Amino acid sequence: MDSLSIWLDGEFVPEEEAAVSIFDHGLLYGDGVFEGIRAYEGTVFKLKEHIKRLYRSAKILKLEIPISPEEMKEAVLESCRENGVKNGYIRLVVTRGRGDLGLDPAKCDKPTIFIIAADIELYPEEAYEKGLKLVTVPTRRNLNEAINPRVKSLNYLNNIMAKMEAREAGAKEGIMLNQQGYVVECTGDNIFIIEDDKVVRTPPPYMGALEGITRATLMELAEARGYEVIEEPLNRYDLYVANECFLTGTAAEALPVIEIDGRKINGGVPGPETKQLISDFRDSVVEQGAKI
Repeated sequence: MDSLSIWLDGEFVPEEEAAVSIFDHGLLYGDGVFEGIRAYEGTVFKLKEHIKRLYRSAKILKLEIPISPEEMKEAVLESCRENGVKNGYIRLVVTRGRGDLGLDPAKCDKPTIFIIAADIELYPEEAYEKGLKLVTVPTRRNLNEAINPRVKSLNYLNNIMAKMEAREAGAKEGIMLNQQGYVVECTGDNIFIIEDDKVVRTPPPYMGALEGITRATLMELAEARGYEVIEEPLNRYDLYVANECFLTGTAAEALPVIEIDGRKINGGVPGPETKQLISDFRDSVVEQGAKI
């Protein structure tokens, strides 16, 4: 694999030389924000929406990003061009920057920004063809009043703990509940169910779910196919008795679920309606975004 060029604070450096300070608050405390973005056939999918969410997350943390959204957008596109990425994954990160060993963010002089444009594979192709088996994990989603999950921050320990529990249970992905026991999302993906009479349901963001870009896209595609899309609280009963189930996420894209906590969904095979919506998504990605 060829060495990547990393956009770091306004210039490209070889990945072997790309570094942040050991005193950076992103490293020491998870103090920062990020976006994961996909490129398809020379189009960066919904780049405008990703940049908007990045700046919203930064605003919640009172993290002043030193370049404009338009400059950030161009930096992402430049990163793709520099690395010859037409189909791939972009990780855009803004940290609080170098500070000291204390918590006070006022000690950080300026934010650090870096962009990685490369490849990613979260799930094998088999998962998209045959579907995933999920388990509910013990770790609960962060409280909105603690670290609001709608902020895409660098502090992902909550998700990592849940991912480890899923793996230890023999599943590739785990379902996270909130403190009240309602289904929120998976460790890195939003979750949907399909019910009778063309109804699609998904947990609302106020329950603790990230407002996923791919999530919003699938909701639009479902409505275009005549589904009623409802955001409302779901519990595990709703998942167990659903006709079909699928996950969405930037890195994972969209993929079917065939079993939850040992209960088969659609007889243990990907559902036809799920497969149609996934096909719609794949057909739409090159039409929605910024050209590299």
